[in-house]
Amino acid sequence: MNVLRKILFPFAILYGCVTAVRNFLFDKGILKSTSFDIPVIAVGNLSVGGTGKTPQIEYLIRLLSQKYKVATLSRGYKRKSEGYVLASESSNAEILGDEPFQFYQKFPNIQVAVDANRRNGITQLLSQKEKPEVILLDDAYQHRKVKAGFYILLSSYDDLYADDFMLPTGNLRESRSGADRANIVIITKCPKELSEGRQEEIRSKLKLRSSQQLYFTFINYDDFVYNEEEQLAVKDIKSESKLLLAGIAKPTPFFDYLKNEKEDCLTFPDHHHFSDVDVANILEKANHRKIITTEKDYVRLKDSKLISQLYYLPIKSTFINNSKNFDTAILEYVQKNLVT
Repeated sequence: MNVLRKILFPFAILYGCVTAVRNFLFDKGILKSTSFDIPVIAVGNLSVGGTGKTPQIEYLIRLLSQKYKVATLSRGYKRKSEGYVLASESSNAEILGDEPFQFYQKFPNIQVAVDANRRNGITQLLSQKEKPEVILLDDAYQHRKVKAGFYILLSSYDDLYADDFMLPTGNLRESRSGADRANIVIITKCPKELSEGRQEEIRSKLKLRSSQQLYFTFINYDDFVYNEEEQLAVKDIKSESKLLLAGIAKPTPFFDYLKNEKEDCLTFPDHHHFSDVDVANILEKANHRKIITTEKDYVRLKDSKLISQLYYLPIKSTFINNSKNFDTAILEYVQKNLVT
């Protein structure tokens, strides 16, 4: 915790009080929370950014879309459109936001919508002729105006919410007690070989209720990088001189997976909108070399002048153990609440 964050500790107490009062009013029904007669799964976190929501949403899409009509609903962070937008062939990352556009491109068999007002977004999705059977709410853990039927809370292994503080001293959006709303807690970005002893240490620290399930996942990087025309094996390009580019919350693992000792790495803020000046600077830095970026950044850059040199590295969220138990919990919830 740096000095400035320590100085701001009184504001963290104030912010914590405000969010606690807000949650109390929703818990007691004084502030209205709308439920829907359809399975609604909310995925989110207590802290700001970097917990792996996108690969977890994609995991759920893969799990559910083979059997059900699935829709995702996101805020569409930093998009240039307003209100409710349903993804279509004319959509791009500026209209939807980078993550929803990534969903739309990867999973053509689902519906992808954005709306900061999740209540309105769900209502709009359900008013369609081809309405979804399951809705996945992306980054909606604090969106109390909608009451989801199932909550999945994510927390990074190296930044557990149990060790964190309220903003602006720490990174928590609400008190640690907000974890009580979760049906499932997932510790993300774990070491691949996380021991059972360490898992039990974390379980003890989180003090979950007996009804809550706890899982551990790690980021599984693809063996290939891709662009619109080809795929290249990571093992072949690791030794090449290239430019690594990331505009995500915590890019270090991405860089570490691909870089060699003399690698050039460029970092931009999360959800960064790349300007023409940014693109020109990237081209100059790349100096005709390959540019490898994240999948989220690729959807924002693929229509730029970088495209002939640009590749992306996909990732997946992989469970360390008990993935079948997780799948069963999700599928049972959906089946039980499916509207027939």
